[in-house]
Amino acid sequence: MKIAILGAGNVGVPLAKAFAVDGHAVKLANSRDPETLRELAASLGVTAAWTADAVRDVDVIITTVNLNSYAAIRSLLDGVPDDVPVIDTGNYHPYRDGHIAAIDDGQLEARWISEQLGRPVTKAWNAVLAQTLAEKGTPAGIPGRIALPVAGDDPDARRLAAELTDITGFDPVDIGGLDNTWRAHPGTSAYCTELPREALLAAIERADRQHAPLRRDLCMQAFVSFGDALDRENTVRLHRAITLTPDPA
Repeated sequence: MKIAILGAGNVGVPLAKAFAVDGHAVKLANSRDPETLRELAASLGVTAAWTADAVRDVDVIITTVNLNSYAAIRSLLDGVPDDVPVIDTGNYHPYRDGHIAAIDDGQLEARWISEQLGRPVTKAWNAVLAQTLAEKGTPAGIPGRIALPVAGDDPDARRLAAELTDITGFDPVDIGGLDNTWRAHPGTSAYCTELPREALLAAIERADRQHAPLRRDLCMQAFVSFGDALDRENTVRLHRAITLTPDPA
């Protein structure tokens, strides 16, 4: 498979590594000259590319950027065939992105992102910590394997996102169309709580849309108070405690 990854940060890099290890042809791009990625790309076994070149002649495009970056990507997708899925990993964090009125007023993040890009999106890897993504993937069938939600309106794109999620070491859980994506937003029980399949399904079912933004912001306040002691394990514990997520059995 030919895969373009737009964004070479804490999410894009482990995705690129996992796909390359699985034998796929990966083009990795950031917002700068690909020369800034040459050494990293060589170490991962992928190709560094200009963003405009990365999206050409590929089977899927994965966007791993902050919400403020989507507008700059839109024009690059104009020439991409409609049957090339776009999978997005992003989440809305006002402390980082600034307040976006449409989302604050109730528009789904995924719908807003789709509008910014000018094409449908499928959501994957948006409910996992970057360190978890990089370090905690396991082969299929391992007991307790961490599960991650996949959502989108196109069933074929969802199936592809699920296949790629499995390649990265996590059990994909199809939660349906984009209108269900709020069930895994920051501040919900499904977000960054490292749950296996059955526990994640239960978390998706009991998701609390009304209180998710408040709990998202409470999580951020708690993270600041931890300072240098905030590691992956403490982050997961805080997410579980604040979103009222039971520890998996």
